[in-house]
Parts: sequence; structure tokens; C-alpha cells
Amino acid sequence: MFIDKVHINVCGGNGGAGCMSFRREAHVPKGGPDGGDGGRGGDVILEADASLSSLIDYQFKHHFKATRGTHGKGSRMHGADGEDLVLKVPLGTVVHEYFPETQETGELIADLTVHGERVIVAKGGHGGRGNIHFVTSTRRAPAFAELGEPAIDLWIEMEMKLMADVALVGVPSAGKSSLISRLSAAKPKIADYPFTTLVPNLGVVKGKEFDFVIADVPGLIEGAHEGKGLGHDFLRHIERTAIIAHVVDMSGGYEGRDPVEDYQMIKRELALYAPELMDRPAIVIANKCDMPGVEDNIKRLQEAVKQDSLDAVDGNPYVDSPIDPKLYVISALTGEGLSSLREAMAQKVHALRQQKAEEEASIQTYDHIWEHKREERDKKFTITPEQDGWRVSGPQIERMVITTDWDNDEAIAFLQHRFKRMGLDKALQKAGARDGDEIRIVEVAFEFEGAQSKDDIFSELDM
Repeated sequence: MFIDKVHINVCGGNGGAGCMSFRREAHVPKGGPDGGDGGRGGDVILEADASLSSLIDYQFKHHFKATRGTHGKGSRMHGADGEDLVLKVPLGTVVHEYFPETQETGELIADLTVHGERVIVAKGGHGGRGNIHFVTSTRRAPAFAELGEPAIDLWIEMEMKLMADVALVGVPSAGKSSLISRLSAAKPKIADYPFTTLVPNLGVVKGKEFDFVIADVPGLIEGAHEGKGLGHDFLRHIERTAIIAHVVDMSGGYEGRDPVEDYQMIKRELALYAPELMDRPAIVIANKCDMPGVEDNIKRLQEAVKQDSLDAVDGNPYVDSPIDPKLYVISALTGEGLSSLREAMAQKVHALRQQKAEEEASIQTYDHIWEHKREERDKKFTITPEQDGWRVSGPQIERMVITTDWDNDEAIAFLQHRFKRMGLDKALQKAGARDGDEIRIVEVAFEFEGAQSKDDIFSELDM
């Protein structure tokens, strides 16, 4: 089964809790703190794998969670880290944040196009720090530790776009499946009725010097850019291809269609779906030329292709056109013209690969980009007025509250100090909070004491 778009929920492992402990040894009556840290939770990682061809592994299972870190112990014994969960995806998988409530996509997380390329989509929570970390010149025996940090939990959309060098496009029954079966070892379903091909097919073409990957994209109809005939599902697979190959049925098919109008219609649909496709290198293949009475159609199509080539560069002969002015006249049935077509495609693909290699000196490091964006977003918090109080929301500040041991007064005092350092008190005053207002963060509520300047501004109200 060919599956090219899925939505899954990914969750890292929670961090283990830090330990509050003191040395207990003979002849050491006042041993210092020795509580170990909790282990870090495992990450959920996506990894591109060239051996996969679809996202079918995620069609029926939608929830994936890494293992949690274990708790710290006394004697400075740190908890073990949780194991990472690695999910394999096909090359060409584009990953976005996904919001199931609105069914909308968010930030781009990664575009995995190289075998072995990885991105962390859900980081595990940090382990809580043991009490050995909270010793200061005035706090010699801290009697508190941090709880483990909760992991990142989110939905993502994975959309696979074929990683092919050449995409065969055209109306239904133009002969694309027959052509890919003759050029490669691919064995698509072939029949004499339209819409035989319902999913894209990939094949590897062996040239004399260079090999390349060719894709047979299911037939397109007028209105495909609006989704007609599953247009969006098919058009996405053309976006990555280096070369667009228009396959035109010169016989007009059983409907007696006009080959030139078919060619122009497919061009319009591609331009309306993604205008940048008009700048993509393109060739035009006149198929079924073994049929009688096609000579006039071949001549008309040749003229249209030459004109498109000139129009693409505004008639400037010193600028290379993305459209090859040569019309490749073939018959997928008899094999006529296939040898020259194969070598022409191979040479064009090789030239484009060299050009791309020069432009892309290094692989995109999505982990760094995505993590930087997420960290910047996590630091932000919002203050919203509610009935009889205020709601403070933000990933980082909520994690600080969750990792605090609310049965320990020292841990609460330490949290108050962290609030002051991050400027929460000033932000609340600026928003309009007054003494006695209730401040809510996650499931915890505080009483605001904004008039104080040196002392802590919060006192615990309830949980």
C-alpha cells in the first residue's frame, strides 16, 4: 500500500526525579548533600531510510513514546537515561508541526532528503537535579531536589514527496506507465483504460554512463491544481523532481483529444499548482508515434515546444531555456526512439546533479535550526486575565512549576527566586496585576504581592 501523508503523536520520555539525600557514614556526623540527578528521558528521532518507499508503518499506529529516565539515588548515583526511539521514514519526507484541533500545519521541522539524515522531533525531559546542585554559601544543606522534567509531546505531519530525477506527467492513458516499464525495471499496472495508475511508480534507469530515478505520476486532468482527480495528492510528487517530462499521446486516444491542447493544459495545471515549476527543466515526449496519421500532430507539437522555449527566455538566444526545444519522438510500444531519450535524460540529470552539488556545499542541520526555534519559543510566556485572577502560560515556565516539589518549602522558595530572575513579577505588574490577585500556572495558584521589592513576590495559595 502506498501511503504518502500521515499524522502521528510523538512524545519523548519524562526525566527522572533528582534525589534529596545526605551522606550517612560512620564517624561523619554531618555529611553533606549527596543526592544524584535523575536520568534524561529518551528522544523521539526521525531518520531517513533509502530502503523505505512509503509511510505505511504509520498508517495504523499513531502514538509513539520514548522511555523515561530513572530517578537519582543517594551517594551521588545518577539515574539512567531513557532510550531514544528512532522512527524510520522514506527519503523525501517533509515534517511539520500539526494541530489536530484545527487540522492545520505549523512550523517546518525538517525536510529529510539524505539517507541517514536525522531530526529530533520530541525531546525527552531533563532529569531533575539532586540536592548537591543547590549548595550555596548561605544554603549549606539544601533539603530539596527537582522532579523530572516532562517531555515534549506534540503531533506532527509527515508528508512524503518522491525523490525522483525525472517525473513523467501527462493526461490519463498518455502511455507513462508503458514508458517507465520500457526504460526501467518497474512493473506498473498497464491497461487500455484511463486512470490505470492510481499511485506513483518509481524506477531506476540504467544509462551508458549515468543512472537516474524516474517517476510515473498518475494522470492529471483539468482542475488538478484545485484537487480534482486527486490532483493535490499527485502534484506534490512533482515538486522535487529535477526534470519534468511531458508525455503526450500523439494519437489523441479513444476520445480523439488534441495532443497540443493536452500539453498546454498540463502546463497550466503545473503553473497554477506551483508557479516555480515553470522554471524547472522540462522535456516533451511525443508518444505513440507508431500510430497512423500522427504526422501533423507531431509537427504542431514541435512548433508549440519551440515557441515555449523561446517564450521562457523572452526570445533572448543567449539565455538557456528551461524547456528543451527538441521534441523526443518515441513509441513506448515498439521501442522506437527510447535509446536516444534515455541518454538525453541521463546527461541532463547528471548536469543538474553537478550544479546542485556546487550550490549545496553542506547538508541542512535541521536539529540545530528546529531546536533553536523551539528554545526561543519556549522562553516566551503570556499573561492572560481570567475571572478573579491571571493565567500565565508558556512551555518553560510551566515546566519549572511541574518540576517543583510542592511538599517542600525550600523547593518553593527556590522557584520564587527563579521567577524573579526571569522577570515574571515585573511582567505581571505591567499587565495590571494587583496585590492579592490570584496568579495561576498550570494547576497551581499563587497570591500576588506586587508591592514588595526585596522579598519574594509570591506566596503559595493552593495547588
